[in-house]
Amino acid sequence: MLMRTDPFREMDRIVQQLSGTSGTWTRPSTMPMDAYREGEEYVIALDLPGVAKDAIDIDVERNMLTVKAERRPVTKADDVQMELSERPLGVFSRQLVLADTLDTERITADYDAGVLTLRIPIAERAKPRKIAIGGTTEHPQISG
Repeated sequence: MLMRTDPFREMDRIVQQLSGTSGTWTRPSTMPMDAYREGEEYVIALDLPGVAKDAIDIDVERNMLTVKAERRPVTKADDVQMELSERPLGVFSRQLVLADTLDTERITADYDAGVLTLRIPIAERAKPRKIAIGGTTEHPQISG
């Protein structure tokens, strides 16, 4: 139901982790994600610890879902001297191609404890259904 759009994105993520670079608007970092089916909907959980709710942008156009977020530096008083800074800052982004069987009109989003959870219902047209067989009709007999 979901497809990653960039096969080299994972390699970029590993290089960014090893080099300690942060994402920018032109080259955002990727965010860790889980995706699974739960009953009649798909659930996507994205890790965004330390990101303010108003710094998250979610868009869907046709079947392309895009999530962008920015972890901004915390403002410090003038007399603060940073001793260690390991938490990545910058822009994070993830794009997913959603299957036509998902209802992109009814996506919901919740953000709690640094995890953005998107719920995408299965479209009614994609759910299994029974087909009723109509009444019997007689076919004309061919006489020879």
